[in-house]
Amino acid sequence: MVSPVTVVKSEGPKLVPFFKATCVYFVLWLPSSSPSWVSALIKCLPIFCLWLFLLAHGLGFLLTHPSATRIFVGLVFSAIGDAFLIWQDQGYFVHGLLMFAVTHMLYASAFGMRPLALRTGLVMAVLSGLCYALLYPCLSGAFTYLVGVYVALISFMGWRAIAGLRLAGADWRWTELAAGSGALFFIISDMTIALNKFCFPVPYSRAVIMSTYYAAQMLIALSAVESREPVEDYRLSKAN
Repeated sequence: MVSPVTVVKSEGPKLVPFFKATCVYFVLWLPSSSPSWVSALIKCLPIFCLWLFLLAHGLGFLLTHPSATRIFVGLVFSAIGDAFLIWQDQGYFVHGLLMFAVTHMLYASAFGMRPLALRTGLVMAVLSGLCYALLYPCLSGAFTYLVGVYVALISFMGWRAIAGLRLAGADWRWTELAAGSGALFFIISDMTIALNKFCFPVPYSRAVIMSTYYAAQMLIALSAVESREPVEDYRLSKAN
């Protein structure tokens, strides 16, 4: 098991640009009522830094680890989704929703289907059903179906992230904890978005949404460092 101190020493310096970019976003705090390409760039900058974080491990690492590649591509779709959501009041909310739906499918694929953890899946299914039941009375038109599909996708991603989590024993890995924590933060962020947009104003919603969102993306990017299966193992698993 890799110690937390070792993790901080090896991965911390590569995350410095991400932390700086996140600070820039919160310090500038550009008004969401005046969307612009500058505000889009500032919002996406921390995600760009997570691209660099993964690329800092080498192209060879991404090419030989399919799960890490999928997380990288998921971050690309996330940045596109972030840009769309800058102009959500101008009719681009659905575009952002679709980009993040693709992101969750990529992340779920990266986390894999082993172990299956059916009990965890059942718990996530119940929780996602409760979340959708809370949102349903506030939804209308196409959003009734779009939000339902999105809730199902992010819950599936959360299930696959948490399924591999082992908190004790020799098989414990910090990257699994990062994946599970990141998925939960993502769910909190998106649930806050949904409540604030469709149901009622959430106090300090933007601060809650963006802090949990950036934490989620950082943790999920970190989970790719000890990627689940090199390409050789990946091909063997597909063959079996």
